[in-house]
Order: sequence, then structure tokens, then C-alpha cells
Amino acid sequence: MENKDWAGNKNSIFKTLGASNHTDKERQSEDYYATDPIAAELLLQIEDIPKDRSIWEPAAGELHLSNVFKKHGYNVISTDLVVRNDEVKQEDFLKKLDGEHKLFNGTIITNPPYKYALEFVESAMEKIADGNKVCMFLKIQFLEGKKRKSLFEKYPPKTIWVSSSRIMCAKNGDFETMIEGGGSAVAYAWYIWEKGFKGETTLKWFN
Repeated sequence: MENKDWAGNKNSIFKTLGASNHTDKERQSEDYYATDPIAAELLLQIEDIPKDRSIWEPAAGELHLSNVFKKHGYNVISTDLVVRNDEVKQEDFLKKLDGEHKLFNGTIITNPPYKYALEFVESAMEKIADGNKVCMFLKIQFLEGKKRKSLFEKYPPKTIWVSSSRIMCAKNGDFETMIEGGGSAVAYAWYIWEKGFKGETTLKWFN
């Protein structure tokens, strides 16, 4: 990893992110929904993602998003709690950093396990250096709820891009079965945070 992707001391962030216990593995395995790669392609059309810094995909699954970013010339760090591909490093993204480890100086992009989406956003905002983006592909209903209201007050998204057309997220990566069943009935959006941003959220549409 090139030093330009990191801010802080020389210790790797991944030293603090060891694999978790069997229960944690089970909870993510049961909530594994692969994202149609078109979501990543469209993100690159609507957001400026710097190429001089790495992308970290912390719920990489079978690399559906990571491979798109690699194809476009990005250096991609692919991690997950459950390893489903040899190119994925096993890490627990929700594990807290200690005071000796530096922040990630790049872009964090993922579609997290939905029942842990709030925790993923909080973890990403804690791990990323100021001025960098966190891009989360989440359901529209993520806007609801008192806990999420507190999250949005603490970390207001800079932009929320609502997908005007449905994008598939297939359970266990089985897109064929999902297509046979009529596709997706769920509305998604790209939620974009920028560390340090304190303004009003802008709502936009794409796709």
C-alpha cells in the first residue's frame, strides 16, 4: 500500500481489524446481498472519486463492486468478514480503532449488510481522514428512524443520489433467480458523506 493512501503513523489500520468470532461470521453470511455492478458504474458517473487515492470496499463479497473500480484504474482494497473470493482479505470493519492507528486517506465505498448499515456508516466515518468520501449503497428507507436521525445530525450526508430505476441486490449473489422472479422491488440510493462536511444535504436523482 502506498503511503499516500494513509494519514497518521506507519502502523497499518488492518492490524486492528482481525477476524471476528463465529457468531459474527454467521450474522453477515445470513445478510449477504451482492450488488449489481451497474451501481458502481453509475456512481463513477455521478461522483468525483479521486484516482490518486485508494478505494476501500469493506463488505466486498464476491467483488461485484471492487472489480468495476479496478477496471476503471483504481487501486482497490477489498475486505470482508466472510471471505468469498481469494482476493478478499478477512477483516471485521466494525471493530474499533485504537489511538495508535491512523485514518484511511481514500474513499470507502460499499453496500453493507443492511441490518448493520448504521454501524457501517459510523465505522467508516470514524476510520476515514478529513476531506475524504464515504459512499454507501442503501435502501431509501435508511432515511427513517430515530437512531438514523441522530446519525444524520452528527454526520449529514453531502449528497443522496436516488436511483430512479431499480438496481438489483441479490441474496447470496444469485442474480439469475432474482431476474426470473421479476427483478428488484426495493428502491436504493447512493448516500455520499464527506468527512468534515457540516452543510445541508442535497437530494439528487440518477439512473
